[in-house]
Amino acid sequence: MAPANIRLNPVGLVVLSVFVMCLFFYLFGFPGFSKDEKVSMRQLLSVSVDLAERGGRRVKEIAEAQTLEAKEKGKTKEGAKEMLTQGDLESHRAILNGFLKTFPGMTVISEEHENTPVDFHQIPDPNRHLPEVMQAVQNDQQISKSRLAVWIDPLDATQEYTEGLYQYVTTMVCVVVDGEPTIGVIHKPFSGETVWAWVNYGHSPNLKKASDIQRDPNHRQIIVSRSHSGPVETVAKRSFGENTEVVPAGGAGYKTLEVIKGNVEAYVHVTLIKKWDICSGHAILKAVDGTMTTLEGNYISYRPSDDPKNGEGLLATIYNHNDYLNKLTPEMDTLKGKHRR
Repeated sequence: MAPANIRLNPVGLVVLSVFVMCLFFYLFGFPGFSKDEKVSMRQLLSVSVDLAERGGRRVKEIAEAQTLEAKEKGKTKEGAKEMLTQGDLESHRAILNGFLKTFPGMTVISEEHENTPVDFHQIPDPNRHLPEVMQAVQNDQQISKSRLAVWIDPLDATQEYTEGLYQYVTTMVCVVVDGEPTIGVIHKPFSGETVWAWVNYGHSPNLKKASDIQRDPNHRQIIVSRSHSGPVETVAKRSFGENTEVVPAGGAGYKTLEVIKGNVEAYVHVTLIKKWDICSGHAILKAVDGTMTTLEGNYISYRPSDDPKNGEGLLATIYNHNDYLNKLTPEMDTLKGKHRR
C-alpha cells in the first residue's frame, strides 16, 4: 500500500504560525523590549530603603559575631589602606541580589564584585510598599528601566568599621535617572537611623535641613575624611583662615548628613573619591536644595558608562556654595601647580 501524501493548507500554516507567535509573546513578552519596561519610582524607593536596611543588618550581625575577617584589598593613591570585610561582602549580596530579583535587568553598580551563583528562590522579596514611604510620598512616577541605574555602597567607612568606630558606618543606595542622582538612602546600622529622599517628591520624616544661621566668617567648620584627607586641612585653612575648624570623620554618607544637619558648614574632599561613596548623599542633599560639585565647580554625572572615579575633589554645602567654591579654587590651582612641577 503506497504511503499517503499529506498536503498542508498554506492558509492553515499561516494561521498556525500566527497563533504560535502570539502565544510566545503572551508568555514571554516581546524580545528586546524588556529594558523599556516602566518602573514605579515609589516602589523603587521603598525597595531601596528596605534593601539598605537589609544590608545594614548583615553589617551589624557580623560585627556583633566578631567575624569581620578584615583584609587589605588595595591602597589609595595617597597610600591609605582600602579594607574589605565579610560585612562588605554580605551587605553587597543582600542589596544587589534583592535588586536583581525585584527588578530583573536593572543596571546595578556596586563597590564590591563577585561572581557567586545565586538561587533567587532563596532571596526574600523586598517590600515594595513600606508604610513610611507610602505615607510620606503621595505621588508616583513611571520611568523606563533603560533610563535608570542603581549605585550601591554596601558598607561605607570600612576602615572605621574595622576599628569599632560604628557611628561613621552606613549602607547606601542611590537611584539615578539619566545620570542624575534622584533617590538617596543612607542607613546607619548601629543606630538604626535611615535617612532617605526622592528629589521633588518627598523624604523621610527625620530629614531636617539646618536653618541658615549666620555663622562667624572667621571660624568656619569644615568636615573632612579622617583616613583619606590628603592636604585638605592645609587647603581649608589657607582658603578660609587659620581659625577654621577642620573636623575629621569617616564615611562620605556620614559627612554629608552632618552638613545637612548644620553640624558643619561644608564637606571638603581634595583627593580622588568613588561615585558609590557620594551618590546617595548627593541625592539627599539635592532634595533639600543643597549642592554638591567637584572643587572646580563641575557637575558630577552618575551614568553607568561614566568613570566611577571622581578625581576632581568634592564640595558639599547647604548654603553659600559659590562662596566656598570661590575661596577654595585658588588654593586648589596652587596645589595642582605644585604637583605638576
